[in-house]
Amino acid sequence: MNTFEQGKKTVMNTYNRFPIVLDKGDGMYVYDENGKKYLDFVAGIAVNSLGHNHKKLVSAIAKQAETLIHCSNLYWTKPQISLAEKLVDNSDFDKIFFCNSGAESIEAGLKISRKYGSKTGRYEIITMKNSFHGRTFGAVTATGQPHYQEGLGALLPGIKYAEYNNFESILETLTDKTCAILLEPVQGEGGIHPADKKYLEKIRNLCDEKDLILLFDEVQCGVGRLGTLFAYQTFGIVPDAVCTAKGIAGGVPMGLMAAKQKLADSFKPGDHASTFGGNPLAAAAANVVVDELLGGLLDNVKKNGTYLTEKLNDLKSKYNIITDVRGIGYMQGIELSIPAADIINQTIENGLLLVNAGKNVIRFVPSLIAEKSDIDKAIEILDSVLSKIK
Repeated sequence: MNTFEQGKKTVMNTYNRFPIVLDKGDGMYVYDENGKKYLDFVAGIAVNSLGHNHKKLVSAIAKQAETLIHCSNLYWTKPQISLAEKLVDNSDFDKIFFCNSGAESIEAGLKISRKYGSKTGRYEIITMKNSFHGRTFGAVTATGQPHYQEGLGALLPGIKYAEYNNFESILETLTDKTCAILLEPVQGEGGIHPADKKYLEKIRNLCDEKDLILLFDEVQCGVGRLGTLFAYQTFGIVPDAVCTAKGIAGGVPMGLMAAKQKLADSFKPGDHASTFGGNPLAAAAANVVVDELLGGLLDNVKKNGTYLTEKLNDLKSKYNIITDVRGIGYMQGIELSIPAADIINQTIENGLLLVNAGKNVIRFVPSLIAEKSDIDKAIEILDSVLSKIK
């Protein structure tokens, strides 16, 4: 019995897994149990910010594991405080809440928005169609794709959906019970769709006028992926809070919500918590990631993200099945006129890991350390596969 058949016997069937058993990684590459080498343009789905086996990250994790892995949030720890200071000092936010995942960060955002709105009897939250916010009950209710909600019965009340990049749709959805608007600056699972800046400006002005909370889901598009520490900084529109996770600790589970003081004041001791949130091990890893981003890695994403766009557009001009290229930095996608699955399977066979974002979109979310040579190699493999599509 091979390893993945062995896994099927005991691991619950909640993923359509590729028949690959990954064994180790180094830089931009991973290796399966048979020693086959793959260029990794999935990065744990936008998680492995510093690639694999990053020496500073590994060292920080090992050092912290030798001293204190966990102690609960009944006590203060220096790695958590240091991380919070860096995030506040390099953003427009005042306070940080730490948790363990993107869905948890969204739950925090939903709760604090309703706590804020409760002062005036408001509780409805507007989210966007085609969005994705996570798998927990609050997050999956906020997700504007009905197929994620099938078979779950009653969902969280008070969630309404508007069309993405359509301000008039938000006005039509707004009521006197609305307390917040939640959106992704770049929709990820919905197909890599960036928001229009003027659309975001109108929403910001509306929130200021109506005293609504503007909440950005930066779980996938944040943490340097667009070339700025936070995704909102790429657009120049400041929300009241952001929820992020994925790449913040380079592969160690961590999520967080960063909020302005007026919103942070809505949480008092006991209102929300996370046993493992911001534990010393995860915080030590995240400190390395943030230091590397601020130390020059953001410039790498900006420069080579532009290069990736150019190379993807070169492929578009060459192959009619590519109908669109979109995205920013190291979060980009190509839309196809055919399903993406077969092409992705073939790139994997040829040593390149890619992932879809919806049925017809191939997503490119490499580690933020990716260089031009890595992009060239990825494009070369993809080009080879596309040349054989009839």
